[in-house]
Amino acid sequence: MGREAECDCECNGARCRLKALLEPPDLILRGQVRRRLPFSELKQIRVDGELLRFTCGADRFALGVGSAMAEKWARALTAPPPSLAKRLGISADCAVRMIGAPDDDALRGALATARAVADEGEDLILARVNTPAEVAYVLRAAAKQLEARVPIWFIYPKGRGHALTENDVRMTALAAGIVDTKVCAISPTLTGLRFVRRRDS
Repeated sequence: MGREAECDCECNGARCRLKALLEPPDLILRGQVRRRLPFSELKQIRVDGELLRFTCGADRFALGVGSAMAEKWARALTAPPPSLAKRLGISADCAVRMIGAPDDDALRGALATARAVADEGEDLILARVNTPAEVAYVLRAAAKQLEARVPIWFIYPKGRGHALTENDVRMTALAAGIVDTKVCAISPTLTGLRFVRRRDS
């Protein structure tokens, strides 16, 4: 389904033109109104002809996305959120290689849904890292699997004040020939970036 739309927006009675993007777990508004609205905070979601109407806190919104897209977006906004395992790509037939300690309850719960967690998981790699040196080590340790285009998630502490930043992870991984394709909130304290080898590498 369409995940973005250029549309007219009404916010608390004021009208503007903007781009709306569905990027779970958020609805992002860019333009004269710039907001990141968590799905979990959207209430009174309904379709009104061509409009998708909802509230977020004390604010009232109406997005003119068209009737078909309004119906699809309303379903997406009210659906139960996908599990962490699903967002990471872990399923009951998935073999995962875990590099580093899965030191978070949410992460351990997601790993528990995999068919196997082994040193040579052929479907997916999860790497729990805290420093740029650990990112570099993981890239060396997983080089053969990355060459075979096995996706890898680097999972690291979120927020400021840590030894590893999103930019550190991205720059080190890009230099190794893999590109980021997805971001995922792991838990209140951890975030993740997914990478895969470029097709032309």
